Parts: sequence; C-alpha cells; structure tokens
Amino acid sequence: MGTYLEQLETPVPIVDLDRLTTNLDRMAAYVTLHGLQVRPHVKTHKSPRIAAEQLRLGAVGLTCATLHEAEVMSEVCDDLLIAYPPVGAARLERLMRLPDHVRVRVAADDPASLDALGVAAKLGRRIVDVLVEVDLGMHRVGATSPAKALAVAQQVERASALRFAGLQFYPGHIRAHVDEQAPLLRQLSQDLAQYIEVLTDAGLAPPTVSGGSTPAAWRMHEIAGVTEVRPGTYVYNDRTTAQIGACDWEDCALTVLATVISTTVKGQVVIDAGTKALGREPLRAEGEGYGAVLEHPDVVVSRMSEEHGILDLSKSSWRPRLGEQVRIVPNHVCIVVHQFDEIIGVRGHVVETRWPVAARGRASNQTLESPAGRPRAV
Repeated sequence: MGTYLEQLETPVPIVDLDRLTTNLDRMAAYVTLHGLQVRPHVKTHKSPRIAAEQLRLGAVGLTCATLHEAEVMSEVCDDLLIAYPPVGAARLERLMRLPDHVRVRVAADDPASLDALGVAAKLGRRIVDVLVEVDLGMHRVGATSPAKALAVAQQVERASALRFAGLQFYPGHIRAHVDEQAPLLRQLSQDLAQYIEVLTDAGLAPPTVSGGSTPAAWRMHEIAGVTEVRPGTYVYNDRTTAQIGACDWEDCALTVLATVISTTVKGQVVIDAGTKALGREPLRAEGEGYGAVLEHPDVVVSRMSEEHGILDLSKSSWRPRLGEQVRIVPNHVCIVVHQFDEIIGVRGHVVETRWPVAARGRASNQTLESPAGRPRAV
C-alpha cells in the first residue's frame, strides 16, 4: 500500500504479520501433534479474514461469544459454537436467524434454559447441538456437580429439536505461570473425569469434550478426555500471556502504535493512547501498569486518562523524544481490538494491508423509528 508507520495517525492497532503467521501455525501444529481439534474463539480478533485462515489451517469450526460475532462468522464458517448461555427471547430469536447452512452449537448449564431453546429450535426448524457447560474452577457459569450436568444432558435428550453434543469447560482460573500449572491441571483432569464418568454411565458419553483458554491451551493434551480446544488470545498474544510464559515477548503480534505528545514532566512522557485505546484492565499476572513498550518492556503505562497515557521512565535509561512513535503491548489484547474499527497489518515499518474489526459491537437487528416515522436499521 506504500504507507509507512510514520504516516499513520495514532493511536492505532498494528499487527506484525510475520508474528501473526507464526502464532497461527504454532497452534495448528500443536493440536495436530496431540490429536486434538481446535475451535478458535473469535472474541480476540473479530475478523473473518483471520477466521478463514484458522479454518484453512484445520480448525473444525469457530467459537463466538455474541450473536453478532456468529452472524459475521457465518460468512466464512458453517459450524459455530455460541459459548454463552442461550437465555432471553431476543437472543434466541436472533440465534435461530443464523443461516440455514450453519450448524449451530450452544453452551448451557441449567435445565430451565432448555425449554425455551427447544421451542425456538422447533419453530426455527433446525436441530441445535448443546454442549453442557461445567464449572471446573472458574466459578462463573457451568453446572457445579456431575449430577447437575447429567440433568442438563438428559433434558437435552428429551427435547426433539436439541441434540446432546458433549461437555464444555473454561479453565480461566488457571493464570499461573505455565511452569507452575501442573497441580491445577491435575485437579482439573480429576474433576473433569468425574463428569465424563457420570454421563457415560448414564448412557450419555460426551462426543465432544471442549476446553478453552490460551494460558492453559498448550497443556490441554494432559487433560484426559479433552477432544477440542478453544483458545482465542493466541493469535495476537498480549502482556499477560507473555508474563505467564504462554508465549514469548517476541510472539506479541498486536501493539498499539502511539505518539509521544509531551515530555515536560521529569521521569515520564505522555503518549496519545489512554483508556479509549488500551482499556483499563490491570495485568492479570505479576507486574504493574496497563501496558508496556514493545522495544523497552521495562517501561510501562503507569496511569491513564481517556486520551493520555503516562509512560514511567524511572526504570529505564531510554528517553523518547517529542513526536516519537512507540508500540505498546496491551495487558489484554481482546479489549483493545474491541476499541477500534480497523487493524493495520505491517512488516517492519511498511503497512502491507488492513482489515475491519467486522464483529465489533452488537449490531442489533432491531429497528428504531426515524424522526420521519420510517423504520431505520440500528
């Protein structure tokens, strides 16, 4: 495209295309080596372009968190898991409006949610696959005992338009360094085995056992019974992923390109990337700040306002000049992607491509009344 980084207006998210390729290839090789399937979570990149590449590399389908993500990804994939409780009439109606060619899977953890899902599926004239979500330590959603999981599975079996597809869990509570995860993974494996055993003894052996989370993704082959993994962050990686050893610093493919806009206060500089570019999520690992400079990881974003970020220079001899561009590795890359409409793909300082964050937001299909009284799309 003939554009250089120096010509970009900041703040803007940029992706090192070589690092992105390496990250995608590494996960594809890992699951192939260990006989697993991968169903990547699109919440990180929200891009059909990257999703299509994941599918080309062998992904069996995609995982979505929102109905908008599912609608967008149906353009490139015919097997979608909405890994979110299917609760609420509006959500169910929208779910059933997904294209007929798409195999729809949902996660559920409560028999009470299945009656409405079953009716919606029947009215939508489609079969919906249901993965019973179980809680193995995250304490967010999921059946909390094998008996409760069995009750959900049995309820699914009784519904004519639903089909029991297996178990799903999210080990998001495992945030320790990868070298210290072994005890947590052993406990996870033992707990999961109880769920599989109870369902199998009841004649409902789970066809799929699906686990998620990038921090523990590289050790999912150690969990007996797991057939599928659902990592998301691995495509770009971030400061948290690097701090816990789930990737190297050089594997962080997405950074926020920012410009130094003030150097007047001693011991710090100000950049034009604040909360509206980086989010305000603290580091979910050892360390402080809201991001770090790619080339100088000892320099962190110590505090922010909406459009200002403060780089703390107290631990570095580096002194950036006014107008200099810096690349910030965010604490949580998924939050950053959601803040922008477009991603810039680069090699070195050359802009090679760009793509929209097509699944950003909710993009409701509802209509509102215009001032002239005519309906308009939201």
